[in-house]
Amino acid sequence: MAPPLLLDINGPEFVLLLVIAVILFGPERLPDLARKAARLLRYLRTVAGSAQQQLSKELGPEFEDLDFRDLHPRTFVQKHLLDEVEPVIADVKSEVSDFGKTIKNSSADISGTANSIKDRSPGGPQDVVAGATPGRAVTPFDLEAT
Repeated sequence: MAPPLLLDINGPEFVLLLVIAVILFGPERLPDLARKAARLLRYLRTVAGSAQQQLSKELGPEFEDLDFRDLHPRTFVQKHLLDEVEPVIADVKSEVSDFGKTIKNSSADISGTANSIKDRSPGGPQDVVAGATPGRAVTPFDLEAT
């Protein structure tokens, strides 16, 4: 999973910001402002990195493997809640797919049995009724309608 970006800016938004910057500051001052912004960003990254190093050093050796990206709320929830649920979800999905295969096989067996009964009956599926005996009146039904 990619780390979250500080500013989530896509192409068209960047072009719009660039046009607004050119209008506000002018094309002469824009390169100097870009250099200053890059220096500020580099300084902020250095400060954040040194703060992380200092915090790791002060926490001691028992927190050596602490990754500060894991403290981001989205990563924290995924790591501690969703990772425990994923095996359960996979088990349920496999059981549902197995159940679906069983239903398909049963459906194929039932349709095969219905076809064999249809082939053996003299008057079609309406004359075949479970438990029907010759000489006994039974209400006819259509196997394909049920």
